[in-house]
Amino acid sequence: MAYTDDQVRAKLSALNETQESIVTVAQWIMFHRRHADRTGHLWLQRLKDSGAGKRLNLIYLANEVAQQSKARKKDDFLIAFSPIIAEATATAYKGATNEVQAKLRRVVEVWRQRQIFEPTIQEAVEARISDLDKSRSSGRKPLLGGSLFSSSNGPSAPAELQHLVPMQIAISKAAVAISASVSNANTEYDKLMDPQTPAPTPPVHAARLSALLKSLANAEGAVSESIKARQDLIGGLEKLLETNRTALASEQTQYQELVTRKTAVEAKKRDVEDGIMRGLSADTSGSIIQGNPPSEAQPNGQHEPPAEPERPQIEALTPPPVESLTPIGSPRLGEEATITSATGADIYQEQQANTASTIPPPFVPAGIPAGFDLLSSLSMPPHHAYAASPTNGSAYKKRKVEADFDDFIGGDAMADLDEDVAELLRAESGGR
Repeated sequence: MAYTDDQVRAKLSALNETQESIVTVAQWIMFHRRHADRTGHLWLQRLKDSGAGKRLNLIYLANEVAQQSKARKKDDFLIAFSPIIAEATATAYKGATNEVQAKLRRVVEVWRQRQIFEPTIQEAVEARISDLDKSRSSGRKPLLGGSLFSSSNGPSAPAELQHLVPMQIAISKAAVAISASVSNANTEYDKLMDPQTPAPTPPVHAARLSALLKSLANAEGAVSESIKARQDLIGGLEKLLETNRTALASEQTQYQELVTRKTAVEAKKRDVEDGIMRGLSADTSGSIIQGNPPSEAQPNGQHEPPAEPERPQIEALTPPPVESLTPIGSPRLGEEATITSATGADIYQEQQANTASTIPPPFVPAGIPAGFDLLSSLSMPPHHAYAASPTNGSAYKKRKVEADFDDFIGGDAMADLDEDVAELLRAESGGR
């Protein structure tokens, strides 16, 4: 079936709220996607001429066509619907019941979630619906507590950008109006000025030229409004830019000043730390071990550890030979020394080890009378003799005997004896 305007109008008139009807018409329209711009224009005209219930069905049809085009990556109808979708949605939303408005808001929310249209187009659609919600009387509360796209629950624009928001909304609206009016004017101009198109009768030609002039004037006015809106936005942005440039210059100056101060404080801190380390080194210099100088500060602020002192000379741990520890004159191994007390009552025999000689006899000077040994032993308390050691050897015994002899010759040996014993000893010694 050939594509004609009447065929499109017939399909749109036969559309109802059932899913089957919407899908069937959407498939026929997508089959003729080469005429997407003309189909979009006829769709918008039909929506404006329909009632509230029919408008919702036409919005459902546009939604089906747009989503199918997005899924199949065929942008013909997305491009055709983008200039007119905001105006069409606002037309269907205005004057509709709360139930229909809730359904329309749900469709627009799906477009935003699935990113069917460009962000600017989506924002324009939501802005138009938000404006309609705000235009309601204050005593009438809209469904769902307000507009679905209001930013009361989300983050609002900063105070510095609040004056730019209306300008941006005006630009979005102007862009939508420009797309629709300019596209319609260009289509009528190409159709009327085509050399291959047969010229109509003069009255019809004059009427068509008047309609073309009206379309061109509408497109011109839309473009003029968009230019004015963009100039206002650029002016606001330039003011904001100039404010930020001034603030930037001030902050850069503050930054340089802070960097300079930070550098000076860091240098001062290093000097103070170095002074503390030098003072600590001077206070503790008396307790530092010789050969272990204090640590020196490096250019990077670190300190070298003090050098270790030289290790002392250590003697070898080999034990000396046994012969070097044995006293000279000690009795040899296996020999026995018998020491008898002065009274002859006790006899002690001790085994001597590693000795070189026996203990020499006590020295008795010449001229000492007989019985001198007995008398000297009686005059001294009994004692025991032990094996020679490095602390009581033959030299010690010799000195002991000489000391006893000096004591003996210095006095009378018979002075402390009993008279009978002294008489007996004198008799045995020949009366001396």
